[in-house]
Amino acid sequence: MIEQFLLYLRRIARKLWFRVVLISVLSLLALLLAPLAKPLLPDSLSEDFGREAVLPVLTILASGMLAVTTFSLNVMVSAYRTAASMATPRVYRLLLEDTVTHRVLATFVGGFIFSLSGVILFRARYYTPEGALVVFGITIVVVVLIVGAILRWIDHLSGLGSMDHTLRLIESRTRDSMRARLDMPCLGGQRSDSSGVPDDAAAIPASRSGFVRFAGMAQLNELAEEAGTEITLAKAPGEYILRGQPVAWAAAGDNDFCKAASKAIDIGDVRSFDQDPSFGLTLLAETAQRALSPGINDPGTAIEVMGRLGRLLWETMPADEISSTRKPEFPNVKVPPVTARHLLRCAFPPIARSGSDSPSVMGWMQKTLEELESHSNPEMAKAAAEMRKELGEGGSG
Repeated sequence: MIEQFLLYLRRIARKLWFRVVLISVLSLLALLLAPLAKPLLPDSLSEDFGREAVLPVLTILASGMLAVTTFSLNVMVSAYRTAASMATPRVYRLLLEDTVTHRVLATFVGGFIFSLSGVILFRARYYTPEGALVVFGITIVVVVLIVGAILRWIDHLSGLGSMDHTLRLIESRTRDSMRARLDMPCLGGQRSDSSGVPDDAAAIPASRSGFVRFAGMAQLNELAEEAGTEITLAKAPGEYILRGQPVAWAAAGDNDFCKAASKAIDIGDVRSFDQDPSFGLTLLAETAQRALSPGINDPGTAIEVMGRLGRLLWETMPADEISSTRKPEFPNVKVPPVTARHLLRCAFPPIARSGSDSPSVMGWMQKTLEELESHSNPEMAKAAAEMRKELGEGGSG
């Protein structure tokens, strides 16, 4: 349960509203607690930097931040829609997790809440002269933060919604996901084989239809250890399943055990990067397909995408001896491995179907696969050679 709770917190922290609410609450607390703080400056300054000095500044901030926030939200939505139309619709959810945009908008909204609440509290005669001096000091800090956020926002807007920014964001999240799998092969469990399901195995049914997004390995391992059995995932994160179908198998177990194990596997309507390293490769391939469509006809973007794909597969695919000798952290859970062939199939065949008429695209693909043939992982090298032969030798570099 702790593992799933932390997952829930991570997903909440990626939401725009989370930072906005957090900064807004901190702003209100700063205003409400200001009378309790003792100013570091002499009390004689209360006359010069008290109510009459800070109230006009708060009034200007209250009116200005509302306009800035509304404008920024319109720009954000427009840029994200443009990026989704140029790349792939599924990148929109990834763009919504942009932390720079979150911090900037949270600062703007927090500044608006702070200034508006400050005006209300001053009009209500809530502050003593000493408290007003403290609010003046906090206001100076807020103004500095707002100016910094505006400068950061101007710099960020220069690339927001562009193809370069979108591809960079997808590659970054994909690299994080693949490195996480590199650190914990098979999610920290044992590597499941393809020997099939035992006849006496108990099926762990899926609680709903959708994509497997997260497997709580610690909870599954604990359940299996208490029951003296082993759990084998039938569907790896990223795969689709219908409600009631076996999402995992247990060597033995009653109904209560199967229900508890089913709750440890998160299933949702959309795929997630959390434990699915192939999702980012799929998004990159879809972006290249969109670029190669007749309406856009941009082989340069497809070539750039293949460069990023080759970089990801070269740098994040572990050498075979690394993953095979690592001791599993959750020995009672077996997980299907992410194979090199699966990663390559997510990346290159979709681009080959859309770019078969472009010699430059096919030539770059052959070059990328040829370079992957010298990978330190024998599985990757073999899969790349097979795929290069499968996709043909057409095109020139």
